[in-house]
Amino acid sequence: MRVEFIPEVVDYFEELAWVLHEEGYFGTYEFSKRYVDELNDDIKTNLPTRQHKPAPKRFDKYGKGMKYASFRKNRRTTWYAFFKTYHDKGETIYLVRYMANNHTIAQYL
Repeated sequence: MRVEFIPEVVDYFEELAWVLHEEGYFGTYEFSKRYVDELNDDIKTNLPTRQHKPAPKRFDKYGKGMKYASFRKNRRTTWYAFFKTYHDKGETIYLVRYMANNHTIAQYL
């Protein structure tokens, strides 16, 4: 099993560290970068074993038939990884196609 991210999600993670720092969620860019890296690592390590649900139709614009899993980072923020699974030469690949948190999409789940 392996977890991969489409380029748009990779770009999102890179921008997220800057946004979190600029918006004052973290005092330094290094802390915001660490937060994003830990989120990324958590997804890569744990997505295959996390409980997942079918993504609502609203998210079909990122890929039809996706599933999503949640990753709670603190008391106020839960991240959602939207993904599809593929099989290649006996290996299961989890391809993350979209990321968002409860502050932006909770009303749709």
